[in-house]
Amino acid sequence: MLNRTMPWGERVKIDLAKLKPSDLGKVGVLLGGKSGEREISLLSGNGVLSALLEKGVDAHVFDPGTRSPTEISKEGFDRVFIALHGRYGEDGTIQGLLELLEIPYTGSGVLASALSIDKIATKQIWLSNGLSTPDFEELTPQSNWTAVVKHLGLPLIVKPAHEGSSLGLTKVKTVEELPAAYAKAAALDTKVIAETCIIGDELTCPLVGEGQSTEALPVIRIVPPDANYDFHNKYFSNDTQYCCPTGLDEAVNQRVQDLALAAYRALGCRTWGRADVMLDSRDGKPYLLEMNTSPGMTSHSLVPMAAKAAGVSYADLVLWLLSQTMDSKK
Repeated sequence: MLNRTMPWGERVKIDLAKLKPSDLGKVGVLLGGKSGEREISLLSGNGVLSALLEKGVDAHVFDPGTRSPTEISKEGFDRVFIALHGRYGEDGTIQGLLELLEIPYTGSGVLASALSIDKIATKQIWLSNGLSTPDFEELTPQSNWTAVVKHLGLPLIVKPAHEGSSLGLTKVKTVEELPAAYAKAAALDTKVIAETCIIGDELTCPLVGEGQSTEALPVIRIVPPDANYDFHNKYFSNDTQYCCPTGLDEAVNQRVQDLALAAYRALGCRTWGRADVMLDSRDGKPYLLEMNTSPGMTSHSLVPMAAKAAGVSYADLVLWLLSQTMDSKK
């Protein structure tokens, strides 16, 4: 067992120095899928595939969006890297199938995945653990829009409860905008959430490990054009600025990391994840927004950025994440 006081980046180098690519066997990279984030998943998965091939791993793609997921059993995979995002890939369904097939996989298990993709369930768990998250309520066609605004204030955020990548999200500035915002989100999901909009710095904190051994990687501050971190600005814009280090006081970074660690542990996540946080400009208090259990691995993605700041390259990050499945091999 390596010394936990050693920086994560150094431990990764030591772990990988002992690893032979052949030890990983035949590896499947699950990418694409059927969710609204398919385009991003293809980018993530192809990046992961290239990294594994570069490292000499016997890696192959499998797209459950174009093939039946049950065909995974015919591929002879010894383990898989899940590069799927959103529903059917990040919600516990593919994880449950892999459990039944006894194929080790990267990322969180069935329950943590299912909880984390449901923004309402996630918030309820965080609140039960005394963790700060913006006030919220579930919207329905019968919701009293005036009462919603009275409860949550303006501006407020409306979004589908089970989508990621800002799909279906609207920043509502007047009560008159609420019905259209609800309709937009409801077109993508049967559950819609409204939450108080926290004004301030947008931060994200990647995490690695499991339980008490979980560690927080460097925090990243996100500065999108016009303060609008939408689907385009997340994945395709070169105008979004990513600050790592954040430029914030170290005490603030530590508070964000501590909150992210507590959020990750409360949900029972494992291997890796990423907590999205808003820092309230009024009092400097951090608020949890979401937990991502299958973070992006594109050229604009944030976990690789934080890993690089910790001294771990993209390819080494991919290999290390995959190597964590060896502990679960029966």
